[in-house]
Amino acid sequence: MALFNLGTLGSTPVVKNNFDLTTSDTTDVFQFKTTSGKNINLSLTDISAGDDADIRLFKDSNLNGVLDDFDRKVGIVSNHGSNQDEAINFKTSPGTFFAEVSRFAPGSSGNVSYNLALSATEPSGTFPISASSSNLLPREFVLGHLSGNVTRTGNVNNQNTTDVYSFSLGFREGVDIRLEGLSTDADIRVIRDSNNNRIVDAGEVIASSNNGGITSELISNISVRGDYFLQVTEFTGDTNYNVTFNQFSVPA
Repeated sequence: MALFNLGTLGSTPVVKNNFDLTTSDTTDVFQFKTTSGKNINLSLTDISAGDDADIRLFKDSNLNGVLDDFDRKVGIVSNHGSNQDEAINFKTSPGTFFAEVSRFAPGSSGNVSYNLALSATEPSGTFPISASSSNLLPREFVLGHLSGNVTRTGNVNNQNTTDVYSFSLGFREGVDIRLEGLSTDADIRVIRDSNNNRIVDAGEVIASSNNGGITSELISNISVRGDYFLQVTEFTGDTNYNVTFNQFSVPA
């Protein structure tokens, strides 16, 4: 097991690209700390084709500075199949944490390569009342090219503060996006990752909707050809949601 100490994690993402897991060294652990209540965001992307890797997040519960069996009693895992991107977005109090990337043997042979990004973003209001949008862009839920209307259901909460959907539009195509079915407050925003670095940089949030309470959210008339990300983010509490992508044709 390889251990990497990242020090204090802040809102500027820490990016670790082109790391490898092997049959003899199957796990990498990234240790970091936060100094106040934060939203911890982890994004595991670009897993080598035909391979599988998972990510887990643990807190140093017994304060001994080591990832041990006591810490492993409670953790958060993202373990999609194949080489699909993995993500963890977790609202938590300050402390020392361990992000563990592991090779999933039945889906992998030989070396498994991956990219990892980590950040700790500030709550959008007084902690622990509100969460914050992740500034990382894993392709958690891949919709592909929107050739018709699409509806998805999901849930956001303190242990999964943000869901990320990727989609694309073709020439003379547009989309309206509605978030509804809420029991607590949640918001949406659309990002165009202009430099393809899988990070939300300045100027890349092109639209957002953040009504208060359980009022539905709506983003209308996204109509420029290209690739996009939609983030659904908890503001307060645990809520199921429905998100609908209403695709339309743009007149010549």
